[in-house]
Amino acid sequence: MKKGLKQIMGSGLAVSLLALSLAGTVSAADSTTTTPAAPATPSKNLIVLIGDGMGPAEVTAARYYAKKFLNKDHLELDGGYYVGKATTYSQPSPYTTESGAVTDSAAAGTAFSTGNKTYNNAISVSNGDVAKPYASVIEAAMKQGKATGLVTTDNITGATPAVWASHVRQRSNQNAIASQYLNSGVNVFFGGGKINFTTKEDNGKRTDKNIIPDFQAKGYQTAFDKKGLDAIPATAEKALGLFADAEIPYVLDRTDSIPSLPQLSQKALDILSQNKNGFVLMVEQGRIDHAGHANDLPANIQEMLELDATFKTLVDFAKKDGNTSVVVTADHETGGLSLGRDNVYELNVDLFNKEKHSYEYLDGILKKAQTADDVRKIVADNIGFTDLTNEEIQLILAGDGSSYGRAGGYNNVVSKRLAIGWTGHGHTGVDVGVWAYGPIAALVKGDVDNTDIAKNGAKVIGADLAAATKELQDKYIYPLFKVTRDNKTLFTARSLAESLGIQVAWDEASRTVTFTKDSQKLSVLVSTGAITVNGTASTWVGNVDNGKLYLPLEAFNQLLGKSFTWDSFNERIVKN
Repeated sequence: MKKGLKQIMGSGLAVSLLALSLAGTVSAADSTTTTPAAPATPSKNLIVLIGDGMGPAEVTAARYYAKKFLNKDHLELDGGYYVGKATTYSQPSPYTTESGAVTDSAAAGTAFSTGNKTYNNAISVSNGDVAKPYASVIEAAMKQGKATGLVTTDNITGATPAVWASHVRQRSNQNAIASQYLNSGVNVFFGGGKINFTTKEDNGKRTDKNIIPDFQAKGYQTAFDKKGLDAIPATAEKALGLFADAEIPYVLDRTDSIPSLPQLSQKALDILSQNKNGFVLMVEQGRIDHAGHANDLPANIQEMLELDATFKTLVDFAKKDGNTSVVVTADHETGGLSLGRDNVYELNVDLFNKEKHSYEYLDGILKKAQTADDVRKIVADNIGFTDLTNEEIQLILAGDGSSYGRAGGYNNVVSKRLAIGWTGHGHTGVDVGVWAYGPIAALVKGDVDNTDIAKNGAKVIGADLAAATKELQDKYIYPLFKVTRDNKTLFTARSLAESLGIQVAWDEASRTVTFTKDSQKLSVLVSTGAITVNGTASTWVGNVDNGKLYLPLEAFNQLLGKSFTWDSFNERIVKN
């Protein structure tokens, strides 16, 4: 999906052409390879459970709830599985001024699935003008013949699942992610996001493009509700379950026709465990994050409790199986939750279970409210507060000033009465917890980085991340590009050239950039964009934008003697 203008540009990192200096040739990778020693494989199976947005305060709030209302002294996570904490920072973005101190799910997911840092919004590709794909533990495990699966309560094409089986520069390109899933080799996809399989984004407009039959043709058994999920046998080799158009509804808002995360996880385990070579399964409770963004603590707690129940399902399997490692962590914390506020040493836990439905369910109802009495009735029906002040009513009617509108105002009122606070509607940069069971526990103990989850996940099953990454990088490049008004796609000249081993030189006197590779020479007059190839005028035209020179792919093919092609849907160059 493209935003606004049909172009993807660099940011302030652009280098002025006037500053172009001689650049040495980047040597090609050494083709000599050695066979690595067979790694130890303490576990045949690996399960990674992600609580999206699950920071320390979210875990604590769920524990308070469990003690108060479930008569449980501790969460399932608390049963001796806590091993340490992980840092979550990402890298500076080529698109914005973000430093990376506060990550998003895409960058964090890339870290804990591939073992590499990148910028916010990147789906398993490297940073810089010319990005390269990184292989995930799931992609490496498939080289071992293992079965693989992705399960989430978010869109299945959302950032956290996407990083395990797709590669795009921008996480918003969810149609491309869905399409890449088709050829990914992953056995099980369970989540929401049906819309990204049944429609396509075309110049900002959605058009019908149903690829579900394509999955079925490849042997995927499909399900769209709990009945359909139950009908998929354990002997199914492939399954695609899409249980909502977008995100699967919050626990507070679900009907019986929608399967729970433990149920989705159990079905995935039933299918994947049939593979004699083992499996890798990623499970995400994605809506902890969404409730945190909206500042809805009661909804957040229910999602946290579902994660905890899912953990029990997964660790029970691991204990029975005897050959499975389980690791649990989060990509980041969301909302800046504080348990306590306004200098009052109190927390109104007794109100944590009063909410019947989430803000999402209430949103449309609140928008229709016209009077103070309307608001009083809606709030009383949903959470039992019958003594709203005039100030609280006005806050709900006016909204909280964010995109959440009246639902945001409602959450603001509820939060204050629960005696909890939020720093905002975004992510925060705090460390997140790590829990583990099985051989991987010793490898992720103490203070670790989120990249260590992937590195040690691969290690514990003997998967070769480097080899899988090289295979991908031999096929694809993900460069910055722009689309001109006459619908021609151009690429950042210097950065792409240097990444391909092409020499670049700048002549100030003639204001010409020259590209050289072996016997091929291409020159560009930057004032007009005119291109000459080996001294002969060409019909190709370059373009200078914000101090960066852009060239058509044909120019690079001429220099390299290659026939690379541009895959506009996935926004990548395919090395044919």
